[in-house]
Amino acid sequence: MKRTIFLQAPSFHGFDGGAGARYQAKREIKSFWYPTWLAQPAAMVPGSKLIDAPAHDLSWDDIAHEFDTAELVILHTSTPSFMQDIKTAELIKARNPNCLVGFVGAKVMIETQQSLEASTAIDFVAREEYDYTCVELAEGRPFAEIDGISYRGPDGTIINNKNRAIIEDMDALPMVSPMYKRDLKIDNYFIGYLKAPYVSFYTGRGCKSRCTFCLWPQTISGHRYRSRSVGKVIEEIQYILKEIPETKEIFFDDDTLTDDIDRVEKLAIALGELGFGKPGFPLTWSCNAKANVPRKTLEIMKANGCRLLLVGYESGNQQILHNIKKGLRVEVAREFTKNCHELGIAIHGTFILGLPGETLETIEETIRYAQEINPHTIQVSLAAPYPGTFLYNQAVENGWFAGGKPMTDDGGHQIAQLSYPHLPASVIHAKVEEFYKRFYFRPRKIGAIVNEMVRDWDMMKRRLREGVEFFQFLRQRKEAA
Repeated sequence: MKRTIFLQAPSFHGFDGGAGARYQAKREIKSFWYPTWLAQPAAMVPGSKLIDAPAHDLSWDDIAHEFDTAELVILHTSTPSFMQDIKTAELIKARNPNCLVGFVGAKVMIETQQSLEASTAIDFVAREEYDYTCVELAEGRPFAEIDGISYRGPDGTIINNKNRAIIEDMDALPMVSPMYKRDLKIDNYFIGYLKAPYVSFYTGRGCKSRCTFCLWPQTISGHRYRSRSVGKVIEEIQYILKEIPETKEIFFDDDTLTDDIDRVEKLAIALGELGFGKPGFPLTWSCNAKANVPRKTLEIMKANGCRLLLVGYESGNQQILHNIKKGLRVEVAREFTKNCHELGIAIHGTFILGLPGETLETIEETIRYAQEINPHTIQVSLAAPYPGTFLYNQAVENGWFAGGKPMTDDGGHQIAQLSYPHLPASVIHAKVEEFYKRFYFRPRKIGAIVNEMVRDWDMMKRRLREGVEFFQFLRQRKEAA
């Protein structure tokens, strides 16, 4: 096996754009997702090393020595971080010219030719699901024999090998949490709405929904939900309980764990048998869910330790939900949210401003909708037309791009990329701050937050820190606008 490093390179300070982040940008409060998409192949390559520089606040100087003896570097990239990642690749090559450097991620899968042409420091890019591709690269197989890669031929032309077959046997993939324990500092990963420390991993890949803006199902993972058996998931939970005992919450990072109702009920019951949901048990669990989960299923989830659901509401306007092919009705989402409130399941609700069909009136409708259904916490994002998505193609065809702006500013904050004749990007950008303020600065919400803080000293310290970060975020994005 080649001496292999899986790398999330240094980037914007506090930038959560790694191989696990759905929105590749700096958040309103500092947060980091685990680099699961790098940890998975790292677990399959003996002797490999996983480096997540942003989460560990590592600069190039901090990690440069790691590449002196490396033979293969797999670097995850994204659209916002691509140019910075190229600089890192060039630094690696300057230090160790014999080291192979390859890029993975949706960016290079969709823009293969442009990515390879951007720098000769990139020896190859891996397309599709790249887990087994990385294994074959580490084994030293000739490029010509490896499915799913693109590279330069002897004459400099780009060669695209045949596509890598989608992974059907998810149980064949090893656990990722041992990679977290071995190479990462668990305390460096935290999300505002999850208990800390937390551990997240995928129990399956793919999403049945067809949301036009969502990057991963339209590129790497696909729309067919392929999952690990409940028994295999429980094995990983048992590993975490034993080897990472400081963990307070498990987050199942599947795009939509509730896509398979029967399976999520069986998984919840199996978690309950481990002790989840029982008095005194130290862990809870959370997951991504669509706002249409039946009450019966929610009851089973809650009884077996489910604490929180991350729910993509996106908009309170039904026509916009139709426009983005969300496959969700507003009244169904209302009923789902009401059930969660009654059962005591917290919700982190995510909303997007600037989607096709957005107007000042629909933004107002969405803000009022968010106030009405009242999730515990929210995230408000700008519509992000990533290359490879239906939304990106729509934006190109209709001329919606706002002057070719990048996805983030120099500090990693999201920029409004879409602009409409009736609703310019500058207005959409400003409405994010208004949304946050009108949601959180209500007596009802302030009272709930204060009550939460006075009952828990750790929560008090955490919310105060997050409050400072939140106001800094608003100020910095306003300065960059």
